[in-house]
Order: sequence, then C-alpha cells, then structure tokens
Amino acid sequence: MREDYYWYWVNNIVGMSNAKLKKLFAVFDTPEEIYKASDRLLESVNDIRMSDIMAIKESRKDDYIYRQYSDIEKQGIRFTYPGQINYPDKLLNIYDYPYILYYKGRLPDTDKPSVAIVGARNCTEYGRMIAQHFGENFAGMGLQVISGMALGIDAAAQKGAIKNGGYSLAVLGCGVDICYPRTNIELYTHLNDCGGIISEYPPGTAPRAGLFPMRNRIISAMADALVVVEARQKSGSLITADQALEQNRDVYVVPGRIGDALSEGCLKLIKEGAQVITSTMDIMATKSIEIYYNNRQMTDDKLDSLDSNSIFDDDFKKSGLASPKNMVYSCVDLYPVGINELINKTGLSLQTVSGALVELELEGKIKETAHNCYARV
Repeated sequence: MREDYYWYWVNNIVGMSNAKLKKLFAVFDTPEEIYKASDRLLESVNDIRMSDIMAIKESRKDDYIYRQYSDIEKQGIRFTYPGQINYPDKLLNIYDYPYILYYKGRLPDTDKPSVAIVGARNCTEYGRMIAQHFGENFAGMGLQVISGMALGIDAAAQKGAIKNGGYSLAVLGCGVDICYPRTNIELYTHLNDCGGIISEYPPGTAPRAGLFPMRNRIISAMADALVVVEARQKSGSLITADQALEQNRDVYVVPGRIGDALSEGCLKLIKEGAQVITSTMDIMATKSIEIYYNNRQMTDDKLDSLDSNSIFDDDFKKSGLASPKNMVYSCVDLYPVGINELINKTGLSLQTVSGALVELELEGKIKETAHNCYARV
C-alpha cells in the first residue's frame, strides 16, 4: 500500500474524530503503524475505547474506503496531510490541526500573506459592499483572501478578490464536492477554476450545523489577519475571532452603528481590543503583511491608489472636496435629519454617508434619534 492510502484510510475510519486521531498519533508515528497495530497495542492508547478498536479493525477490510481512495482523483479532488510539502505550514502551529485536507483547485501560495474576511450571512447591503471592497483591494495588494463561501459577507469578499484577479480560498463545512449553499454555485465554480476549495471532511459529507464551528479554526489559522464585517453578539464570526486570537492572529473589525444588532458583535470585539479597520491600508499593521507589501516592487502610483481605497473616503478623494465626515457633520443639526436628506445635501453615496455617520456616532458627536435619522449631541 502507498503511504497516502494509509493517511486516507485513518481519516475515514467511522467515528474516528480529530481528537482521537491525536491520541493515536501520540503513540504511533504513522497511519501505517496504526493499520498494522495489534489489539493489545491499540488498547494501550489513552481514551481509545473498544468500539474505536473495532472500528479500526472493520475499516481494514472495508473495500469501500479503498474504492473511494481509488476514485477520488477522477472527481478532480486531491488531498494532503502533515509531512507533505504542500500541507499548509500555518496549520501545524495550532493544537488541533486537521490530519487531512481535501481540496479542489489549488492551495494558497505559502510565500504570500493571507487575510480572512468573515461576517453575517444576513448582512446589510452596506456590509456586502464593504466586504467586496476589501476583498477586491486586498487582492490588488497581492494578498490572498480566505473565507467560508457562506452567503452574505463571506461570498461578497471572495467575489471581490476574484473580480480583481486575485486568489481566494473557501474553507467548507462539508465535502469539497458539495456546493453549499447551492446559490453560490457560480462562486464555487470560479474558486475551483482560479482559486481553491478545501475541507477536512471526506467527499460526500453533507453540511451539518456542528461542522461549521470546527472549520472556522482552519479559516483563522490559514490567515495572517482576520477582518470581521458585521456580526451579531452570538455568531460564528465571533467564534472565528476568538480562535484567531488564540492562534495569535491580528483581528480587525469594521465599526458598525450603535444599537444595530449586526454591529453588536463588532463593537464587542472593539471593546475587547480588536483593531478598527476603515481603509485597505490599515491591514499593514500586521507585520507579515507590511514586510511582504514593502518588499514588492510597486510604483508610488499604485501605493497611492490603494491608500485611497478607504471605506469612507472614496467619493472625497475622487472629488477633492472636504472630508466626507466633516461634510456630513456640517449637515447635521440639533434637529434630526434623515439619511436620504444627507445624501442629497452632500452629494455623497449611501456607502460614504453611512460610514461617516458610524464614525461620528463612535466619536459621540451625533446620535440616531429614530431609524436613519440623526442629530448632534
């Protein structure tokens, strides 16, 4: 048998979790040793029960696993595992790294930094625009964009990266042969053709709620930094942020409106010390990204172009007018004014006006007196 078959086999034993594999690999050096181990030796492994030993023994004579292994490349699916040259080094630095990764397309370039972008599935149109904005401009900086291909923020960020000719990687909570959600089939196809799709779950694994929190540790671990765009107080995005901090990754947050449910998680992270991100170049606070970017031979014009790609300042820098925040503030009085009126008075876009209002609220200069109505404090 080839070495890669033993790796495929050990990761497809029924009921064998990542935690149990870790126990086995504390005793055995290779999957082949596990395959050939006696019952007595298997019984000596901590937390490995008789039911686990029976599953190992049954899997040795299971033709189904071998047939799946033999057919996997015909499906356009490959896999890698610890010790392989293409296994992502960053994953080896976390406690519970996966013992196998199935993938379609290609894996990230280890010489380039990556940024993970996550957020709400049921996001606002504003959040969607911000996510796509960052995905597009990070790709323009030569950074790789990682996310989970979920509806909302994830998909918007990855579409932005692809739009700008960049590389994006989707980490799935199901098999790589399954497009979930199905409505993202176009994105899935693009990622397969010019990006990457990975999962620690075998092909054919259907999406289940319990699988997604587990995959989030891979999203954060494979990135140099994590950006959160819109998140509720109890959400998968906050789980990913917590894991990123445990993995010693930088966490950035797009500030949201006070009192907005989709901003609660973001504002909580800011209070806990996460960095606020309001422009593309804020990501340069992450050292590995700064070093990579500075080492690239880019023209000054390119640098200026990227720096102007601010969430809040796009209209301003194109027009040469006063700061949009000051323009919006000058139009807000003690008497409440609606957001549509602010757009008409300033001539700025909804995205820019909304962003300026967020900043002014955070600075305590204005308050929302009613839905989309603002007054000076």
